[in-house]
Amino acid sequence: MIARHGRIVLLGALAAFAMFGTAHAATVVALGASNAFGKGVSRSQAYPAQLEALLRARGLNVRVVNAGINGDTTGGMLARLDRVVPKGTSVVILQPGGNDRRKLAADNTPEIQSRLGAMGVKVVMLPNGMLHGLPHQPDGQHLTPEGYHMLAEQLAGQVAAALGK
Repeated sequence: MIARHGRIVLLGALAAFAMFGTAHAATVVALGASNAFGKGVSRSQAYPAQLEALLRARGLNVRVVNAGINGDTTGGMLARLDRVVPKGTSVVILQPGGNDRRKLAADNTPEIQSRLGAMGVKVVMLPNGMLHGLPHQPDGQHLTPEGYHMLAEQLAGQVAAALGK
């Protein structure tokens, strides 16, 4: 009887672990160009990694994927959207950047937003204006590690709200 009771308790504990201990993290994708990528800093200093750390410190089970590519345009982002935004993604932080204007390319931001909406993905926009006033590298375009941290702090509340937390 005691051995049977022990097995029941063990099975209950295993079931609880299966339900709660392995709950998958919400996926957030940072889609953009060089400032999403983190040009000039290590991957751990780019804003997506810093944002993940901040959200986890708030108790959120979240994974932030860095889908930034240096020099990318919104046309490039649109072309790789299905590849970099996996099914089940909760939120995309979209940072179109200024490469469309510099490369005289069409702005595909509305199409990206529309496709993400059709996928059921919430979009948090990161306009270039959010980078003003933050510490930049000597090139004047890309943020320093401190600047990326400050950006991550600004985004944390918006992303948490989009996640419903």
